[in-house]
Amino acid sequence: MADEIFEGKSFEDLTRDIYENQKLKRTQIDLLIQELHSFIQTAEDALMIAPIIKEYFDVSIKNDEHLVKLAAVIQRHVSKAVQDPSSNYALSDEEKKELMGTLQDTVHDLQKENDRLEDLKNNSNKFVEN
Repeated sequence: MADEIFEGKSFEDLTRDIYENQKLKRTQIDLLIQELHSFIQTAEDALMIAPIIKEYFDVSIKNDEHLVKLAAVIQRHVSKAVQDPSSNYALSDEEKKELMGTLQDTVHDLQKENDRLEDLKNNSNKFVEN
């Protein structure tokens, strides 16, 4: 595979994945909102369900931000390789530091979001049971 950035994935594949993921998330969020809409009977119900919907939007946005950051790092890397084909495609120390920081932020954010979604899931299950 030309310009493979990791096993079986090119930069074009990554950008296609970002686009397809965004389309899929939009559909999933629309379906979720339709499903949750059926639970809303009162203003109190809306106040309880609105934060759940907001959390899904926030998680979706965070995921997209991390994918775009990854794509930006890879794009810079590919651009350097095009400008200097004799280079060994190694990242500079600054790029490595930036990438590691982004990965650590991503892990932290994903864990935090996972914890919040678990709490919301537990709260929404209590809501549905009542």
